[in-house]
Amino acid sequence: MGKVRKRILTVVGILTVIVLCVACAKKSDAEKSDAMVRTETDSKEDQNGTTTNVTEGQGSTTAQEETTTQETTTQEKPADKETETTTTDNGGKGAVAVIDGDSPYALHGKLQLDGTTLTDEHGEAYQIKGVSTHGIGWFPQYVNQDTFADLKSWGADAVRLAMYTAEGGYCEGSDDNKEKLKQLIDTGVQAATKLGMYVIIDWHVLNDHDPWNYADDAEKFFAEMSDKYKDYGNVIYEICNEPNSGPDWNSVKSYAEKIIPVIRENAPDAIIIVGTPTWSQDIDKAAQNPITGYENIMYALHFYADTHRDYLRERMEAAIDAGLPVIVSEFGICDASGNGANNYDEGNKWIEAMDNYNVSYFIWNLSNKAETSALISSGCSKLSGFEDGDLSDSGKWYKDILNK
Repeated sequence: MGKVRKRILTVVGILTVIVLCVACAKKSDAEKSDAMVRTETDSKEDQNGTTTNVTEGQGSTTAQEETTTQETTTQEKPADKETETTTTDNGGKGAVAVIDGDSPYALHGKLQLDGTTLTDEHGEAYQIKGVSTHGIGWFPQYVNQDTFADLKSWGADAVRLAMYTAEGGYCEGSDDNKEKLKQLIDTGVQAATKLGMYVIIDWHVLNDHDPWNYADDAEKFFAEMSDKYKDYGNVIYEICNEPNSGPDWNSVKSYAEKIIPVIRENAPDAIIIVGTPTWSQDIDKAAQNPITGYENIMYALHFYADTHRDYLRERMEAAIDAGLPVIVSEFGICDASGNGANNYDEGNKWIEAMDNYNVSYFIWNLSNKAETSALISSGCSKLSGFEDGDLSDSGKWYKDILNK
């Protein structure tokens, strides 16, 4: 009897231990499950919690005007079919670029060179048709998203931000002036990016003549810009607008060989435009002795149709035939002063020649300055919503060109 009782007690003890073990296991699983749920929720809150937009500028429209925190939302909002959202670093500022699904950049992506031909990310030939601002320090009001959206509605796919280096520009003004100009560049880049347009950052050498005069400033500037916009596939760098009154091609080439590596350190395959001597007309000299060792380098040709006629068109065609990638980063249909009568016949001949050779072009200039080359009528103070009556004769002509 004692032995039976002892066995019963042993069995009961074993069963008790088993029950306790099962209970502990269930509790542990429950705790793990709860922890997983909390971890997943925290993760979703981190993903959805904060969106920051840094686009600024007069009249600009932002996708989100201030930082918002969604503390309780754990389900991601489905992406709009017509919108692609690209987050870029922007120098640690967390910029958010919202690109229209039908925009030039959304459709064509980062540009590159195939021989002399500019191509899109799909390898198809691509021709930029853009607008250059006037000096952004003088006409900052036009550097905004609403104005750029109007240009885009005409058919323009790019904006060139002309930042003068002299004449009270970046290299001859105060430190405060430098910061204001860099902020205008950023406003322009962000506005163009949100619209899915390409954008040129133009180091606008003009009355300082020789790019070597401010080469150290250029080196620092392009180091900063290329680092800040290294993740922006739509940004193009123009390192010397119009060398003139002295420097020959060998001098300009050596300047370019100083600046290009600085950009390449941060933007290894961005398009870089190099100006040529004689107000960017001597592309024949560049064709004879091009820059080597780097890809995606283009050479600037500038013309004003009433001054520069057949001889310069023939020079362009010969340079391209010789293997030089040419881009017309500035042109007008008046005379070389930016004023005088418009020559529509010569302007149309230039458009035909550029189209035949797939040469990209940017008209000068986005302003209401009282000169023939300005696209906006001098009597118009609007910054967007331009009607034909608000445009100059040059502006109406170019809008028609873009709409063809």
